[in-house]
Amino acid sequence: MSSDPLTITNSFMAKINARNPEGLRDLMAENHLFTDSLGQTIEGREAMYEAWKAYFRMMPDYEIVCEKILSSGNTVVILGRARGTCAFEGRLSPANHWDIPAAWKAVIRHNRVAEWQVYADNEPVRKILQAAKF
Repeated sequence: MSSDPLTITNSFMAKINARNPEGLRDLMAENHLFTDSLGQTIEGREAMYEAWKAYFRMMPDYEIVCEKILSSGNTVVILGRARGTCAFEGRLSPANHWDIPAAWKAVIRHNRVAEWQVYADNEPVRKILQAAKF
């Protein structure tokens, strides 16, 4: 496995875009810390593995569109867009698709993603979920 933070982050993003929770688990540090756009956290590789599995069931076409990536030391910042479709009862409807500006911060320690933080206004996603009473 590469020790370059940019390479590790790109691999992590590729696993997200492939909706591959097992691959994400392999790249996460044991004490991985995820922070969402509301500041809520999930701590631990196995807890986040389960969270990714659930998220990909809810958003089976979720992806990160990277427009710019910046790296300094062990920290990498991704600027771009997040998009996906909320699945209800296993169905994807174009009416439930969303596409929002977003940024992510990855902190790499010991060749693993130790921290993954999302910065985005998820109001469009919340509106879709509220309308479906999800």
